[in-house]
Amino acid sequence: MARLRMLRTITPVLPGAELIEQGIADLARGAVTIESLLVSIGAPRLRALHWDLPATLPNAEERLYAMLYASHEDGAHSRYNALVRRLVSFQRAAACAR
Repeated sequence: MARLRMLRTITPVLPGAELIEQGIADLARGAVTIESLLVSIGAPRLRALHWDLPATLPNAEERLYAMLYASHEDGAHSRYNALVRRLVSFQRAAACAR
């Protein structure tokens, strides 16, 4: 319990925290969103960092790209890469904050 409180305290200062927090909330309610797909992509590393996550979404990489393509077309690739970079930044910062 103390570890969970610590993570909640440091989470807002980590880069990309708003995406991860929203993604976890969306997964908990079963919503397929950009954020929930992003958390699904990062779930193995997040779990290795002791994050308790709801069930994740299958084929998250492909589904995220398709969702981005539907709204950004030619910019989907750039947007996808930017989101993954934010995820990786969050994971690295969370690992250092442990």
